[in-house]
Amino acid sequence: MSELTELTIAEARDLMAKGETSAKELTEAHVAAVEASRSLNAFIAETADQAMDMAARSDDRRAAGEAGVMEGIPIAMKDLFCTFGVHSQAASHILDGFKPPYESTVSANLWNEGAVMLGKTNMDEFAMGSSNETSYYGPVENPWRRAGDNQSIVPGGSSGGSASAVGARIAMAATGTDTGGSIRQPAAFTGTVGMKPTYGRCSRWGIVAFASSLDQAGPMTRSVRDAAIMLRAMAGFDPKDSTSVDTPVPNYEDGLTDGVKGMKIGVPKEYVVDNMPAEIEALWQQGIDWLRDAGAEIVDVSLPHTKYALPAYYIVAPAECSSNLARYDGVRYGLRVPGDDLTSQYENTRAEGFGAEVKRRILIGTYVLSAGYYDAYYLKAQRIRTLIANDFKTVFDDVDAILTPTAPSAAFALGEKSDDPIAMYLNDVFTVPASLAGLPGISVPAGLANDGLPLGLQVIGHAFEEAKVLRVGQALEDAAGFSAKPENWWRA
Repeated sequence: MSELTELTIAEARDLMAKGETSAKELTEAHVAAVEASRSLNAFIAETADQAMDMAARSDDRRAAGEAGVMEGIPIAMKDLFCTFGVHSQAASHILDGFKPPYESTVSANLWNEGAVMLGKTNMDEFAMGSSNETSYYGPVENPWRRAGDNQSIVPGGSSGGSASAVGARIAMAATGTDTGGSIRQPAAFTGTVGMKPTYGRCSRWGIVAFASSLDQAGPMTRSVRDAAIMLRAMAGFDPKDSTSVDTPVPNYEDGLTDGVKGMKIGVPKEYVVDNMPAEIEALWQQGIDWLRDAGAEIVDVSLPHTKYALPAYYIVAPAECSSNLARYDGVRYGLRVPGDDLTSQYENTRAEGFGAEVKRRILIGTYVLSAGYYDAYYLKAQRIRTLIANDFKTVFDDVDAILTPTAPSAAFALGEKSDDPIAMYLNDVFTVPASLAGLPGISVPAGLANDGLPLGLQVIGHAFEEAKVLRVGQALEDAAGFSAKPENWWRA
């Protein structure tokens, strides 16, 4: 049944509609693939029994003519999403044993549309990282390898487990969350499609918080069409989330293949960064040529405050992290390390429960929010964030979408950058600006680096214009014809 794991969501949907396969068969194939691929460490918790039960109920609904948008599709759920009665620990020691008595809105939406849960995927602890090396459960491996080299490669982060699972064909799709690039960058590293919707398009209720003004859920798939299908199922207004926007969710498949003829595509000069590899710049130019050949008008644009995006992000995000993570004290749930008194219990629990990267960001965030530094750092970063958003707003008066590289390099080896936080943070240089502005973006696999690893191109759109972003992404996917796959070295 291995050929079933090669299907896209759209292909599987069509086969099930014709009666040529079933949710049960699809799920059995993917459960077997997950079990045979544990060397990737992509999953923290496997839910095979639950998956088979969900698949059986899915087949019953289809037989009754009640198929949902994601009916019978086996997917992986990032460990940041709370799932009723199932391990939900944000890959952190401090949430040991936490099994929520409730369901996140996004996962509930997916189950309501018929999706099947294969398990919870590994991730950077509390979504803090760009390589999936900060997880309490150990690093995830990218299914790809450099040509002629068997060295372990990172899948990107923080949604590295989801990206690895989709890239390795052990999940048909997966949920991710994107705070500063945590869907788009790992998608680029694994040759998959990663979509960050507009902030407020998908509910944050039931997602373990990192930075509340930035976190946004999105789909990770193997095609742009699949991203359109899955986003439709995930998105929607949620009164339980005060940042959720009450605006209709369109059928994103409509108009997906209309092409880009007549569209204006912006190319920002500020995204040419120092020491950018020639192959990244060449792929970007190739993407420009593809869209021009497809009938789009290429427009040079300027986003002058882009150079301030990364430092502003690494003030705003840690500040919100410092506030959000104050709730983990060992009293109500998760890890508890006793002390001589309540204060020492807090100290012991947090010291043992949080990893090094999380502690680093809590310390930075607490510092920039402290008396005497709040105005100098946090408020200034928020003002810069407004300037960055205004830059995009001005540009979108003249263009339909923006094309940039997704990441400044291909995937790197495990341990290569983990001792240098600044080098690690620079992985987000192309993704952070759209996150600060709350804009939708997609990464589409578009080629291979000289060492044989996948590279992605990023499309950024105006707020709530995901349909346009997907349309440009489809044009790039069609032109690139990316069909490369990793070898099956990880299979047991």
